Formats: sequence, structure tokens, C-alpha cells
Amino acid sequence: MNSNMKTVATSSIAASIASNAARLSEALNNHMRNSFQPDSRKALRKFHPAEVSELTGISMSNLRTRHQEGDFPYVETDSRGRRLYTAQEIDQIRRVMAKTGRNGETYLPGRRENDALQVISIVNFKGGSSKTTSAIHLAQRYALRGYRVLAIDMDPQASLTTMFGYRPEIEFAESGTIYDALKYEDPVPLSQVIRKTYFHNLDLAPAGLLLSEYETETAYALQHKIDPPFTQRLAIALDEIEANYDLVIIDCPPQLGFTTMTALLASTGLLITVVPSMLDVASMAQFLEMAGETVQTLEEAAGPIDWNFLKFLIARYEPTDVPQSQMAGFLRSILLDQVLTTPMLKSTAISDAGMTQQTIYELDPSQVVKKTLVRILESVNGVADEFEKTIQQAWGRETD
Repeated sequence: MNSNMKTVATSSIAASIASNAARLSEALNNHMRNSFQPDSRKALRKFHPAEVSELTGISMSNLRTRHQEGDFPYVETDSRGRRLYTAQEIDQIRRVMAKTGRNGETYLPGRRENDALQVISIVNFKGGSSKTTSAIHLAQRYALRGYRVLAIDMDPQASLTTMFGYRPEIEFAESGTIYDALKYEDPVPLSQVIRKTYFHNLDLAPAGLLLSEYETETAYALQHKIDPPFTQRLAIALDEIEANYDLVIIDCPPQLGFTTMTALLASTGLLITVVPSMLDVASMAQFLEMAGETVQTLEEAAGPIDWNFLKFLIARYEPTDVPQSQMAGFLRSILLDQVLTTPMLKSTAISDAGMTQQTIYELDPSQVVKKTLVRILESVNGVADEFEKTIQQAWGRETD
């Protein structure tokens, strides 16, 4: 094939790729507009009394009594007279209980005086390990539990950002992402890129493809000794907004590059997701080896890195799969109590909800088979509640 023919073939392939991208982007736009009508933005559903009771620890009978006595705000009722609560109203009730209930401080689980901001990176070396799924469900669960949460998307693929109802390749093609706060030339304050979301108590620092530039820019910055170095950039950015939040949850990219290391070095704790299969465990072992060597090098240059905790989450777990059960047991025998007792189950409820950029907390219970929903809620809530104890212990609080 002569050079002219090669050029024509290459141009044809490039045009085909561009055409496919444009068609797919338009189809996704239409899909999201249909999913989020009438205002083309996501909105959080209302919650039933049983859900409010589970989230707050207030018994159903006490919930009814407090409403009857006028202690709690008036809330909407459905056609059957059953109360329906917004996330904001749940928060108001929680604050009433903090002032008037027994052991009132337990209703406000977030930071207290002298508590440090907890920055948690969710990481793995391999794609498909439920990092984003874990990150968004933990962030939403803790927001519903009364924590002030900031979710940071550090993955240029921006799956977490998409789950919040954004089209990053369109809305953040030029600016408006975490990259703007980390870049070496004219960075902006982190507060300028943080977005309020439809989810009460949960804000987002979005990502986009521009974040991939951070890798090459950091390599250049290291050669030319541009300050502050990548080891400090996110930590410095967080200093500006740290008083506004209790928890920061970071969804990291599936590789150990400068972007991931920037997140890890700003973190107070790590959660590593792992699918209990031989390939995934082997990949995680490789990730841990590389991370250990990298952290050791950084510690030699910049001093000790002190995380409050390092935990492993078994994800996409199928209890009836014998090889998975054996691998999960193997992981627990090696990593002991670093592995969370509760696994994140593989579920059609999560995958089906993801088709419309939703989580199980956003799904209306009537949309899902009750048995399926109860099963996955027990799993996801169990993971979040167990990990919450780790967070509370990092603040020096006793847990049951």
C-alpha cells in the first residue's frame, strides 16, 4: 500500500471513529433528557417512614408520636396518608432529635470540635472492581446519615460525574473540573469547581477528559521543580474547603499514576475494592506491590505518610459461587481484619439502576422486586455501616 492509500485509509478510520462518537453522544443526550424530564436534571425521591427510621435510628412509634406532638416539621403525605420525607426534612428531624432526644449527639455523627476531615480514597489497579459503584453508594449513604460529604471524581473517564447526571464531555469539555484546582498553571480555588448536587448534604468536584493532562503536566513539573509538587496539590486545595465537610470520598482512576498518587497522599484512609477472583486478586497484589514501592520512595523524599486506616472491600460478590467464596476466605486468611466483614453483593438492582444513572438509594422501591431490593440494601447498608465505624474510630469515638 502506497503512502497516499495509507493516508486515505487512516482518514477514513478517523472519520468513522468521529462519526460514531458524535452519534453515540447524541443518543446519550436523548437518553438522559428522557430519563430526567421535565427539568433535564436529576432529582432525589422522597423517603418512606421505615427508611427514615432506619437512617436516623428513630423508632417508627416515636416518629409518629413526635409528629402528633408537633415536634417534627410537617411533611407531605401520599394518597394513603403515609408520610413522605425529603432528605432535607430528614436532616431537620435529626437536628430536632439532637437537641431533644436521649443521647442527642448520636443523631449528628459528623465532625465535632478538633475532629480532622476524613479524606477517603477508593482505589484499585483494575477496572470493573466496583470503585465508582462503591464510591457513590458510600457518599450517598453517609449524606443520608447526616454527614456533610464531598465526592471528588479523580478519574478522567468521569463515571462518578456521569452518575450525578452530568455529561462531562459536553458540560466540562473546557473547564469546571477538579483538574482546574490541580493544574500547575493558574489553578483555581477548589470551591470554584465544587457543584451542589440534587442530593442533600452531598457536593461534587467533577472530572472530565482534561484531567488526563495532569499526568503529563506533572512529569514536566517534576523535571522543572515547579511548586507545590503533586504530592501536596490536592491536600492544599482541600485546605480551603475543609471546614465545610465531614467526609471527602475520592473515586480514583484504575492505575497508579500521578493522579492516583495525588489522591492517596491527600487521604487519611484508603478503601481498596477487590472482586474475589484469581485474576482480580493477582492484579490487586501487583497494585499493592507497586503502591508500596512508590509510597516508600515518596516517604524517603517527603517524610512519613500516615493513613488512619487501610481497608479492603470484597465487591461484586456472589455467595453461591464456590470459587468466589473460596477466594474471599483466602483473602480474609491473609489480610485478616483489614477486610470488611460485609461484602458488596453483585446485584441486578445495581446494574439495572445504573442504566439510568441511578443508585439503589435513588430508585423508587416500587420499581424493584422487593426481595431483590431488600437483599442489596442489606449488603450496601451493611458495608457502609461497618466502614462508618472505622471512620468514627479515626475520630477517637467508641463504636459498638
